[in-house]
Amino acid sequence: MNPFCESSVSLEKAFQNWCEMYPTPYNKKTVDPYTKTRIILMNGTEFEANWFSHQFARHTDDPDLRRELALTREIEKQQQLKISLLKPINESVLEHTIGYEQLAVDLTAELAKRECDCHVKRALDFALLEDFDHLYRYSNLLNMEEGIPAEYLVGRYTEIMPGRPTISEHRYPKDNVRRNIDAKNSDVQTVLNTMIITAAEQQTMNYYMNVTAFSKSDLGRRLYQEIALVEEEHVTHYESLMDPNATWLEMLLWHEYCECYLYWSCYMTESDMCIKKLWEDNLYTEIAHLHKAKELLQKYEGKEWQQVIKCGDFPAPISLHENIDYVRDVLANTVQFTTNRDEYVKVENLPKDADFFRFQNIINPSTEIVPSHHVIDVYLRRHRTDYRYEVAENPIPALRNRRCDNTDVGRVPGAAESTDFSCN
Repeated sequence: MNPFCESSVSLEKAFQNWCEMYPTPYNKKTVDPYTKTRIILMNGTEFEANWFSHQFARHTDDPDLRRELALTREIEKQQQLKISLLKPINESVLEHTIGYEQLAVDLTAELAKRECDCHVKRALDFALLEDFDHLYRYSNLLNMEEGIPAEYLVGRYTEIMPGRPTISEHRYPKDNVRRNIDAKNSDVQTVLNTMIITAAEQQTMNYYMNVTAFSKSDLGRRLYQEIALVEEEHVTHYESLMDPNATWLEMLLWHEYCECYLYWSCYMTESDMCIKKLWEDNLYTEIAHLHKAKELLQKYEGKEWQQVIKCGDFPAPISLHENIDYVRDVLANTVQFTTNRDEYVKVENLPKDADFFRFQNIINPSTEIVPSHHVIDVYLRRHRTDYRYEVAENPIPALRNRRCDNTDVGRVPGAAESTDFSCN
């Protein structure tokens, strides 16, 4: 599909009244896990579009352009609110969190498997193991506090076991900045991947920041606090991949194109017919937004859309599905890596005075005070073994012990063996 070749409807036809904006939520007991993750993905995508538009409006003094942005932004916000309200009232914050982490794992794996830029693929694979570990930590908290085995929430499509331990994910902030891509000379899929994963991680960080204080236990509040800060690292990690040299109007075109691509992907892969219809409706609304962005680009910069996006034909649709073998392979080969400025380095190859170790000593002066470790430690004292769902033993020998939470892998030299990252 090429959205530039599709007919465009009037923007104002997308406005909805209060009844139209309030959807029927999904049934948390029967919904497909990937329907939930698509909802979370598109909620984050709409937030990213809305927030980008606000930032654009704050960086231009042209009142007519700001009015055009305001018109589209209002529709984007209506779309986001409708999508967010698909979550049912009886789904707890922790239950919903499992959906966020399943999305993070399977979306990242899906993007990495199709990424042709080795630099971007390494970035995806690196953070994949961290979101994978977050799923494990939250799942133990959920089972302990609400008695719900998370394996049923993820449909047993995604394993639940330790990845790179969350304690090892706290890096000196300067080490989270990556080298950016050049959008004009990159594959369309690569540009889309950097935008999609940034929006998804931004939404995850926002969600955790907002719900941290509402967790019903001190244990939960502390875990959300810790992982929210890791998500801040991930947003920095991914947003730095994006091309900073594109103009505001060029990026507006990319944002609308990305939204069209994702709604089309959701429509092509959705199993729930009611929600599939929502994806279709939003797709054609976004096509109207894309055509407006195209007009603004031509009016204010004298550029045709082909000067920004070489070919309007969509890549293959993003499909959310099981990625167990892929995640296991990345875990087996790269768990012992951290970052040193723009490089990925095994912990044992860092100098003893590296910023990574210095920052670890500041934020983790002892393992006992680290919330992600404390959650597992409390679970072990109550149940003797941790909560997991795994199809085989963990590929990392040091992470197989279910009676002790490992706090060395990924932060202590020699704690595990890793080889290197792979390219497609």
